[in-house]
Amino acid sequence: MFGFIGAIIIGLIAGLIAKLIMPGRDPGGIIVTILLGIGGALVATWLGRLLHIYHHNQKAGLIGAIIGALIILWIYRAIVANRGRTS
Repeated sequence: MFGFIGAIIIGLIAGLIAKLIMPGRDPGGIIVTILLGIGGALVATWLGRLLHIYHHNQKAGLIGAIIGALIILWIYRAIVANRGRTS
């Protein structure tokens, strides 16, 4: 149970920091911010394992989650900006 609650707390913190580092107009409130941080942790863990930074049983920490959230936010903004130009 603590793992789930811990993931939500880390996700919220990572998402908030990512949005502070990369300011701009993004949809969503606190739920989207939490999901951004959790998704960032998953992306960071996957990339870390792919690049052999993390072992099979290791997960990304807060810094990795922030970096992953920044990657997701950057991709999201690139897609939205592209969609605005082609329409």
